[in-house]
Formats: sequence, C-alpha cells, structure tokens
Amino acid sequence: MKKEVITTAKTIEEAVALAVKELGAPNEEKIEYTVLEEPKKGLFGIGAQNAKISATYEVGGEQRALEFIEKLLKDMNITADVAMTDGENGEKRITVNGESAAILIGHHGDTLDSLQYLANLAANKRVDGKKEPYVKVTVDVEGYRAKREETLRALARRMAAKVQKHKKSVMLEPMNPYERRIIHSEIQNIEGVSTNSIGSENNRKIVIFLESVNED
Repeated sequence: MKKEVITTAKTIEEAVALAVKELGAPNEEKIEYTVLEEPKKGLFGIGAQNAKISATYEVGGEQRALEFIEKLLKDMNITADVAMTDGENGEKRITVNGESAAILIGHHGDTLDSLQYLANLAANKRVDGKKEPYVKVTVDVEGYRAKREETLRALARRMAAKVQKHKKSVMLEPMNPYERRIIHSEIQNIEGVSTNSIGSENNRKIVIFLESVNED
C-alpha cells in the first residue's frame, strides 16, 4: 500500500523530514519525493516562498503490524516505547516497553499471544485485493518472551529430574505450540527422558517420560 503526502517547510530538508514523520516511515531513505517548489528567500522577506514536496512511502506488512500495535496502545491510553527490528529467518520483531504495557502480557502470555496473532493478521491482510509476500511478526512486551522461555526450560529440567527420581511420567499443564517447542527442545538435551504431546490442539499437554528403565 502506498501512502502520499505533500509538505511545505523553509527548506527541502525540513520538508522531507516532515514528510517522513507524517508518513510514519523509519527514515528518509525509505520514501520517494519530488520537489514541487524550490524555496525562495525573497527580498527583505518579501516574496519569500517555502519549499514544497510530494512524498510517497510504500507501506509493507511489517509497517501495518507496527501501526496496529501503536494505535492499540494509543486507544488503550498506554504509554510505551515501540520498536521494530529484524529477527531470525526474515521475521520482524516488535518490542513494547513501558511499565503500563505489562497489561498486554496476560496469564502466561495469553494476551500477548492474541496480540501477536492480530498483528500478523494486520501484516498479511490483502491490500486492494492483492496478496503480498508473507511476513512473520513476533511481538514481545517488557522482555517477557525471554523470561518465559527460561522459566519453561527450568521447568523442563526440574520435571525431568522428578521423572528420573520417581520412575514415573509427568504431565504438564496445557501449553501453546511455541511453549511446547521450548519444552521439547530442552528435554532433548537430557539423557534418559523424552517427551510426547497428547490432547486436542486447544488443550494439548506434554508428557515427560523415561525412555527406558535400567534394572540391576
């Protein structure tokens, strides 16, 4: 989707900076502009003329996701810093930091997961009936995902030790696919135990069990 604005300022540079701000572009390198009117100083201020430019910005899926998050925060009266960076395998990471933003996390990140889902819908919606290249967006609030991952890995190690000690399988609480992958990944590094997932998708649980029992 292409956005377009016309801006005026004392200099072309100021007009460009204003266009970048109004278009919501990350920097002036991301916009294209045409000078409509050159600035004129005039004589003793008489006949002075501002610079006038026409600028366009091609808004990609990641920008739509970012704008969705920013609008949501504004509508909820949440003051926070929002930034977007490149993640792994071409994905985009949107981070939200601010004390009042913690409400967006929810119980075990369920609200955050819903927010991320909506951000991905915004990023990948059809524009003018056309389907654009798929963009994967992850959303994090106050560094929650890294903290949650470490919590889950510690849980996996603790439950694996329990299984090894009591020789009995342990079933964990239902988790989303992202969290289950973390548990599976951590258990793979522990010798003698393995994992399996059971249940329906909305109530899927991980079972940690002994791979084998060595008898004396």
